[in-house]
Amino acid sequence: MERKRWECSALPNGWKREEVTRKSGLSAGKCDVYYFSPTGKKFRSKPQLARYLGNSMDLSSFDFRTGKMICSKLNKNRQRLRYDQNNQNRGKPDLNTSLPVRQTASIFKQPVTKVTNHPSNKVKTDPQKAVEQPRQLFWEKKLGGLNVYDIAEELVKNMEMPKGLQGVGPGYADKTLLSAIASALHTSSAPITGQLSAAVEKNPGVWLNTTQPLCKAYVVTDEDIRKQEELVCSVRKRLEEALMADMLAQIQEATIDGTTLKDEDDDSAEDEEEV
Repeated sequence: MERKRWECSALPNGWKREEVTRKSGLSAGKCDVYYFSPTGKKFRSKPQLARYLGNSMDLSSFDFRTGKMICSKLNKNRQRLRYDQNNQNRGKPDLNTSLPVRQTASIFKQPVTKVTNHPSNKVKTDPQKAVEQPRQLFWEKKLGGLNVYDIAEELVKNMEMPKGLQGVGPGYADKTLLSAIASALHTSSAPITGQLSAAVEKNPGVWLNTTQPLCKAYVVTDEDIRKQEELVCSVRKRLEEALMADMLAQIQEATIDGTTLKDEDDDSAEDEEEV
């Protein structure tokens, strides 16, 4: 392993940042980041660092991987703080929705009508209206232009859809198709078959089946299932190997750290004996 340690300017004086680059295993080339307090205490994650510093420093804009303050997050936090202060100065709105009650008593006698429920009274309801709610056509277009970013603020690559899966409707895109299929899988208990009617391509506003995603009819064959099972098994195996390599690397690192501390203690003890 290759270790590099230097002062971290984003943290108070005395704090150091260490980068450890792995040289072997499946995780070769991966860089682990650690921080050391002025007293020599080691921190492996941002939550540990935040618990140790407490209220002495705001780490909401601190990037643990790079050791720097992210300017975009700083500006957002300042705008949020300024917005909260303005709202406090304006005062809280009155959320009481009850009707105003007359505080003075009337000097005239008022007739009173008492309304009670009776077994013969029946409330007319329409079961069809109660069960079926109106659906908005092409609601997936609301998600257009939205992107997904990871913790390092890097754009996440979109999923690749199968070649046989084709979308229908105006403004069709791969992101729209992915949103429609994901929504149908999570909200509907019926089988996902796609749009079975061929007329939906000519006039989707009339012939579109709102219970199915915006894609043409697609049949999953046994060969598709077999390929997917092989892919899942391969990914699980690689994940198992990566986790095993990471665990061995952590054990080796802990052993090296323990040996280094022991050597430092021995050197300190020898220096005290010589004095």
